[in-house]
Amino acid sequence: MSNIVQDFGSLISKLNELTFSILLAGYKTFPPSWSKRGKKNLYHSLWFITKGTGDIVINGKKCKLSPGKLVVFTPGMTCDKKTNSSESLEFYFIRFTHAGAFEKKEQWHFINPEEISFPLQGVYTIKNSPGVAFLLEKIISLSKRRGAVIAFKKKILFQELLLMFIQDFHTQTISKDTKQVIEETIDYISHHYQRTITLTDLAKMAGLSNSHYSRLFKKYTGYSPIEYLTHLRIDLAKELLAHSDIRIKEVSQSVGYEDELYFSRIFKKFVGVSPTQFSNENKMANQ
Repeated sequence: MSNIVQDFGSLISKLNELTFSILLAGYKTFPPSWSKRGKKNLYHSLWFITKGTGDIVINGKKCKLSPGKLVVFTPGMTCDKKTNSSESLEFYFIRFTHAGAFEKKEQWHFINPEEISFPLQGVYTIKNSPGVAFLLEKIISLSKRRGAVIAFKKKILFQELLLMFIQDFHTQTISKDTKQVIEETIDYISHHYQRTITLTDLAKMAGLSNSHYSRLFKKYTGYSPIEYLTHLRIDLAKELLAHSDIRIKEVSQSVGYEDELYFSRIFKKFVGVSPTQFSNENKMANQ
């Protein structure tokens, strides 16, 4: 049975805190009736199946391999693999390493590879096989070349590949109608963030109860509706504070907060410093 990703917000957040390096990339074919048992994985790697069928047992859990299946291996994972007796199994593969490197509240954090786990593992189903294969072909092509620019391009393409996986998982769990409803309310938030916007307003616009709308919105974006609105307002406030000379009160009002003190508390909670400190530091940096 394939894994089903539900908590997209958590998955995206974890991936966003990682930096990657590709060690190997290529295309492999295993012949009919090929098998390997009790293999303990030493590296992070992924397979994307393009032709043939087979079976894989990961830590005791059996899954079918067929075109469109993504397999993510992590160190220490014990696997039994075998191909069908009548056909070869063909797949793209990438071996990679990762470490934690992310900024939070104006502070950088670094985590060694052995201290941070990769948030995907096991077997997944991919619907957008052509898109995934296209990116993998580009990565493999670059892997035959060397140089700093090539390494940088490979890193970008690998992140695009991971994003494509997430979008594919997401599409599989969100109906077209739900996507349209949520997108319409996101569009409304983007154009009317200066106004007072409540959960009830957004749910009514979507034609749903508050609780149902909140669940769908968080599933789609990774944030509750009000968290999404707050992040948008704070991001816009940061732009104003860094690149203009308007007063804190004017910034507060321009992003939808009438109460300057409340705005300052929210800003410090999300950014880690007060609006005044953020403004002073960023203006000095831009001089």
